[in-house]
Amino acid sequence: MNLNSIFYPKSIAIIGASTEIGHVGNDIVKNLVKQGYKGKIYPVNPKATELYHLKCYPNISAIKSGVDLAVIVVPSGVVPTVLQEAAKKKIKGAIVISAGFKEVGNLDLEKQVREICQKNNIALVGPNCLGVINPENKMNASFANIMPPSGNIAFISQSGALCTAILDYAQKLDIGFSKFVSVGNKALMSEADLFDYLAKDKKTKVVAMYAEQLTNAPALIAAAKKLTHGKNTKPVIAIKSGRTSAGASASASHTGALAGNDAAYEALFAQSGIIRVETIQELFDYLRVFTHNELPKGDHVAIVTNAGGPGVLTTDTVILNGLKMATISETTKTQLKKHLPPFANFKNPIDVLGDARADRYEAAINILEKDKNVDSIIVVLTPQSMTEFSKTAQAIVHAKQKSKKPIVASFMGGHLVNLGIKILRSHGVSTFNFPEQAAKALGVLTDFKFIEKEKNNSRFSFKNTNKNAIIRIFSDAKNRKQIFFPEVDSLPILHNYGFPTLVTYTATTAEEAHDIAKKIGKKVAMKIVSPDILHKTDSGGVMLGVTPENASTSFKEIMKRVKKNVPTAKIEGVIIDEMIKEKGVEMILGAVKDSGLGHTIMVGLGGVYVEVFKDVAFGLAPLTKGDAEKMISKLKSKNILDGARGQTVLDTEALIECIGRLSQLLMDFPNIKELDINPLLVLPKGRGVRVLDARIVVE
Repeated sequence: MNLNSIFYPKSIAIIGASTEIGHVGNDIVKNLVKQGYKGKIYPVNPKATELYHLKCYPNISAIKSGVDLAVIVVPSGVVPTVLQEAAKKKIKGAIVISAGFKEVGNLDLEKQVREICQKNNIALVGPNCLGVINPENKMNASFANIMPPSGNIAFISQSGALCTAILDYAQKLDIGFSKFVSVGNKALMSEADLFDYLAKDKKTKVVAMYAEQLTNAPALIAAAKKLTHGKNTKPVIAIKSGRTSAGASASASHTGALAGNDAAYEALFAQSGIIRVETIQELFDYLRVFTHNELPKGDHVAIVTNAGGPGVLTTDTVILNGLKMATISETTKTQLKKHLPPFANFKNPIDVLGDARADRYEAAINILEKDKNVDSIIVVLTPQSMTEFSKTAQAIVHAKQKSKKPIVASFMGGHLVNLGIKILRSHGVSTFNFPEQAAKALGVLTDFKFIEKEKNNSRFSFKNTNKNAIIRIFSDAKNRKQIFFPEVDSLPILHNYGFPTLVTYTATTAEEAHDIAKKIGKKVAMKIVSPDILHKTDSGGVMLGVTPENASTSFKEIMKRVKKNVPTAKIEGVIIDEMIKEKGVEMILGAVKDSGLGHTIMVGLGGVYVEVFKDVAFGLAPLTKGDAEKMISKLKSKNILDGARGQTVLDTEALIECIGRLSQLLMDFPNIKELDINPLLVLPKGRGVRVLDARIVVE
């Protein structure tokens, strides 16, 4: 996909260029003409001869010269015809501003647009979008009336209205952009395509994204890693709306109940290295700190303040955000004592006292910057009667210009500190209203420095799988119109993919139960078999530690309990398998399919309390071994697996292998909608794991 035709066109045709002031087609031509675009501009309007002193053309074909980009602002039903004309003209980029497609239910019309562009190798932005801005070449191919300053932030948004608000607020904060894209319905070009392009874009240092719905997690993760894990790392900062997920409790599995839609996005962002923010305020805080600072060498912070209270508050936030307070060297303290009053605090945080003028700030910052124990500096200023706001701001700017260490500032207050803040912002110093914001942003900057570059970044691959057997199982089930697979049907599927399952038997009578238990010769577990019962324990359908002598009686008892608790359930018998003697920890391993992103995989503390403790972590298939390790590291129960307080160390490697086998199963059989392995008994190290129960739902 040739995205240079979108961002660096030498000629642009605006199809639907309007002569009426205030119409979108008029605004786009006006923006291109008035805001400095130097390329050729061709307004297309069969009812006009001239627009903004430019000749109007009746159609694309009437333009004799070549055209790189078509900006389309016509009724939705006409868009396919216009794109066909653009294809004949060999145009390689199109921005469809027009609405009236998928967002109003016109799926077929949007499909037609996508197929025309695919067939003719046209890079497509939209439809139903604000447009595209490239400040570098003064190209405002949108109906936003602001041309932002050129900078190093690329902004991608699914909301056109948010774009205009971001542009306006960014001007106030002296933030510039390298690229600005409203993606609209994403009929062809997605965030993944833009990530691929921006990873190579020398003008882009930071990528910001507003997302409502994302699709194709594998492609998006791979593209995002080119930015966040690439040779020249570029942070991606995302804000995602729609965090709640209605209807999760109606799921047939524990995984489905716990893995709301937002859990999938959390996994997506974690796996790809994308930084997620909760608010637009945080988005701007992080954009500023990444834009104006190099990554620190370490996580040790020095604070310079003229007020003790804010200094303590900043210290707290520094520590709470995973940073450390720098230990000031004796040499640095000696130098500070030469320039600060004797009552100043020479330990971190450095308190230059309330009567500090610009010279004290300047001396403290310059001395701390030379201390090898200091990796970054937060400067806090509160307005006192003798405070020199402008001069102090200039002193910070001078120190920042000479240093490679991150230096951020918080001038607390309102009207009094405004001039100082303007000086800082206009000279590329990250400023924050409050020091807590500064510390939090600095923590994110430092975290990105130490983002874990995957060591185990290869996908799982297992040879001892029988894919054909599962194909037959699913095919037979489809013929029976079966979509739910209880334990008795799920275990053969898992067994054929190398999961360590137990040998199980099914009894339909008390006599069969007695004979099976006698054959096993040890204590057994009995579990009800019913397509109508999702959670066997809740219905009284589980009995553990049954002896061969009591097997017949236990069979009758379990049948009686289930019929009482679930009188309408169809009961097909009882599964009987050997009790595991070895002690281990019950975990859960499961998956649920999201219509857009794919399969979310869950691992966590299992058994009957999984939805009580909710100690779970999520990832998106396909997983690498590194992804699986990260998922387990997030669990509170990780300490139990590691043998907390002298307990037995458990077989985490076997658990990771099962996560990998599940990932491969899901990629090979995308028709799996939900899956639970619960409990998955993790045994002592070297002894592996055992699948004790499972259920699967297919589409």
